[in-house]
Formats: sequence, C-alpha cells, structure tokens
Amino acid sequence: MVDREYCMSAFLTYRTIAGSGRRFAADVPPREYPLPQERLPVKDAKTLLEALESATREACKDGKAALALSGGMDSAILAKFMPRGATAYTFRCVVPGMQVTDESPVAARYAQACGLKHEIIDIYWEDFETLAPGLMRRKGMPVHSIEIQIRKAAMRAKKDGFERLIFGESADAIYGGQDGLLSKDWLAGDFMERYTYVAPWKALTHPRLALEGFEPFIRDGHIDPYAFMSRFYIRESTASYFNACAEAGCGVVMPFLGTKLGAPLDYARVRAGENKYLVREAFRTLYPDFAAPPKLPMPRATGEWFRDWKGPARSEFLPHCTDNMTGDQKWLVYCLEVFLNLLDAKFAGAM
Repeated sequence: MVDREYCMSAFLTYRTIAGSGRRFAADVPPREYPLPQERLPVKDAKTLLEALESATREACKDGKAALALSGGMDSAILAKFMPRGATAYTFRCVVPGMQVTDESPVAARYAQACGLKHEIIDIYWEDFETLAPGLMRRKGMPVHSIEIQIRKAAMRAKKDGFERLIFGESADAIYGGQDGLLSKDWLAGDFMERYTYVAPWKALTHPRLALEGFEPFIRDGHIDPYAFMSRFYIRESTASYFNACAEAGCGVVMPFLGTKLGAPLDYARVRAGENKYLVREAFRTLYPDFAAPPKLPMPRATGEWFRDWKGPARSEFLPHCTDNMTGDQKWLVYCLEVFLNLLDAKFAGAM
C-alpha cells in the first residue's frame, strides 16, 4: 500500500516502516532483513562465549574477515577470538576545529591486548552527503546515521581485500543493554512517548499515528520493553548493518545475533545497575584487568554537524520544527527530507 504520510510518521517514530505493509511509492518497496531462523538459546556466560568464539573463528577461517572494533564490551569480546595479526577498524568522526567523541584510544587498547592490526576510519560530513542517497535508494526509505559509517568501513574493508566485516551489534537488544528503556514497568503510552525518536506531530504538517510496532507488545495497558526491544527494535537496528554492507558488496557477521536469551530477562539485575549481565560476565572472563567501559552509541557528530542547520524547507514539515531537537533527531528530519527529494527526482526521471 502506498501511503507516504504514514511512512513519514513511521520513520520518525521507529527509524523504519518495517512490518506495516506500506511504502513511500509503488515501485520503492522498503527492504527488510529477517533474523536468523536458528538461534542458540543462552543461559550463562560460558555458553555465550563458546557461541561467540565459534561464530567468529568460522568467519575468519579463510582470512577474509575484519572486525569493527569500538570502545565497548561487545566488539572487545569478539576481538579475543580474532586471529592474531587480523585487522580491526575503528570509526572516528571528524569535525574541523571541534573535539567530538573518540573511541579509538580505548579500542586501541583492546587491539593491542589481542594482537590485532588497528586501523582508524575517519568519518566526515562529506561522507554523509555522498553515501546517504545510495543507502536510501537501496533501503527504500531514509536511513539511520550509523549506516554511513558502516558503509565507509565496508568500502575500506573491500579495498583492503576483505570479504566480510564482523560486528558486535545486537548484544544490547538480546541481553538487556538498554537500561533506560528497561528501567521500570511501563504504561504503554509512556513507553511509546519515551521510545519515539521524533514525535511526528512535532515535525510534520500531516502527522499520523504509527502504532503497529508497539501494539503486539501491549498487554493490559502495559508494554514489555524487553520483548519489544528483542523482537521489534532488533530488526531495525540490524537492518542498518545489512543494508550498508550490502551496498558496498561486503558480507556481514554478527556473532551475537546467532544467539538469544534462553531464560527470562532478570529485570532485577538490570534495574540494580547490572545491565547486559551475561555480556559483562563474559567480558570479565576475557579481560580481568580491564574495567567494563560505559555504553556509548556509535560515534556520530550530528550535534556538531547540524548546529547551524535551519531545518527542512519542504511543505511536509512544520516551520522551525527542528529548533529544539537534538543532533540525532535533526538527522532523521534532514534524512527524510533528502529522501523525499530523491523520490521527486525519481518521478522526474533523475533518481
């Protein structure tokens, strides 16, 4: 079903329109990436480590895999299972004249501890302008800002002779990493307000309610945040990796995605400050002398890049709607406007 207004609202709400059956245009279907059908149930850190080691070593057996290494626990665990001398890439956003989040010093410590060749991939605003349109055309919708970093890394990996990239993605969704969203028993309306990336009624002239993503997880007026994150959100988050790497002709390996939590999430542990407790146990086993790092999102200097942006110009958007938005929210609005311009160019024969 073609329903542009709904798709705009759905993207701003979830960063995806997956599962709705709707699309922006008749010949622009949203691309979906299904999860693996067979996933190993995990109840303890030992089983998790065994599964991650097996998947990582299998991906590396022909020497054609490299690791995307951040400063976090998830990719650091995988680094322990890479062959010595293998390559690890770390993303670093660059804004001339400004200091932004830089995970490369912490990642370098992990690379050194594991005997890996550490390479830095610098990300510039020009990469967003150059790479985003192709990613959107392939996906059939606007994209998450992390896709640009992943796309550039995949291009670099291919140039360096690798056929696939290994990521620590999906550990948060599977093992209880979003402690803010898991912090309490949510009324459905409160959770929807908390989760929504950009409220459509604050950005669009004709907003729509896009509730299909939330509705399957609502019971008696409440929503199960872990069920939502591990079954709906995980599809949106992993799709960014699959789409970006596919656009570069590079394979994707996500060892955590081959597993699932084999017992109910222990909300008490998460709410007591021990989010992702099985992953933490695994990290402590491999790095007894390292302190578990704080959770950081993949670096993206959207706050700095959009500091002076005046907001969207198209009539679909409310005037000055981005004035009080965060950088990540501004990216979503900006990207949606760029995608609508691409659609117009397609209909004019120039896409």
